[in-house]
Amino acid sequence: MATHKICLLGGTGFVGKRLAAHLCEAGHQVLVPARQRERHRDLLVLPTLRLVQGDVYDAEFLRQQFAACDTVINLIGILNEKGRDGRGFARAHAELPAIIVNVCHQAGVRRLLHMSALHATSAAPSHYLRTKAQGEEAAMHADGPDFHVTSFRPSVIFGPGDSFLNRFAALLCLAPGVFPLACPGARFQPVYVEDMAALDNHKTFGQRYDLCGPKVYTLREIVSYVAERIGKRVRIIGLNDTLSQMQAAMLEFFPGKPFSLDNYRSLQVDSVCDKGFPEVFGMTPTSLEAIAPDYLRPHSL
Repeated sequence: MATHKICLLGGTGFVGKRLAAHLCEAGHQVLVPARQRERHRDLLVLPTLRLVQGDVYDAEFLRQQFAACDTVINLIGILNEKGRDGRGFARAHAELPAIIVNVCHQAGVRRLLHMSALHATSAAPSHYLRTKAQGEEAAMHADGPDFHVTSFRPSVIFGPGDSFLNRFAALLCLAPGVFPLACPGARFQPVYVEDMAALDNHKTFGQRYDLCGPKVYTLREIVSYVAERIGKRVRIIGLNDTLSQMQAAMLEFFPGKPFSLDNYRSLQVDSVCDKGFPEVFGMTPTSLEAIAPDYLRPHSL
């Protein structure tokens, strides 16, 4: 595989750190912008990675970073915003991708890989999914003969350090014996973080790929599995739609906003794929059961 000079936006996050490690192992030169560089010095152990401090929403800062790169990967996204009017989602998911595309053209970058979300559409019920769709359109609309774009749309992503299974494990540890669960019938097809993305396969140019794992679960099944793996005996009480909304309305005012009305709305759309893992990547996706027990073990009671 040819080596690349890559600017990895969102490289300090869960997916970004794993991808950075893979890219460096493959010999690519990786540039990771960070708002607070000193908080992410653990990335500096990667031999071909450079960590720079700056604001990715600043077009001039991006121009300076992209000037030395031939490829940009955008993983930036948020699960919740500070407010409730959608402006935080719009800034991260829609406005930033448009800035990135413009700066790529100005800097002569030829390749963009963009992380969207499964079933992100303009008609989706949540700010999260609608703004993800807007950002994906901004990226894919720029695809052409001299600028190649690929969009990835994963279901929920799991793996060591995730904020999905680990969050439920932490909440279950605190549960007194009952666990009220909103939207228990919501369906997911979790994809393993290590099964994400390919760089220089020309067959992926201009394409959008839905990424899912091998198995579909309801949210109740996932939480029950986590409880079993950590040895927590708990009664999971599935909340109906009205109570799920009420729980979301209350929890979005809690520190860290563990659950919000926008999250609730996103859960009205099943996060499952219509087809299997894209054949172009030549791999079989990894099951949750093959990986999760090892990293859930520290939560064991």
